[in-house]
Amino acid sequence: MTVSINNFDASTVGASAHVDIGDAVRRSRQAIGYSVDDLALTCGLTDVEITNIEAGADADPGKLRRIAAALQLPVTAFLLS
Repeated sequence: MTVSINNFDASTVGASAHVDIGDAVRRSRQAIGYSVDDLALTCGLTDVEITNIEAGADADPGKLRRIAAALQLPVTAFLLS
């Protein structure tokens, strides 16, 4: 089974699998030298929205697509990290 941002939900990933999307977003952001503010400006989200995503409190697919585009990554990079 393939997990993508379009079909990702709790029932898609087995109980033994753990996907930390927030951590993947944070590591991707840091890898290119962006601060939270830099990423927020680039993708059009607020710094609070970015912080919530990185903390694991939000995994809105639309926001993740915007972040991925700003980091020039496929959205699946957040699911495979």
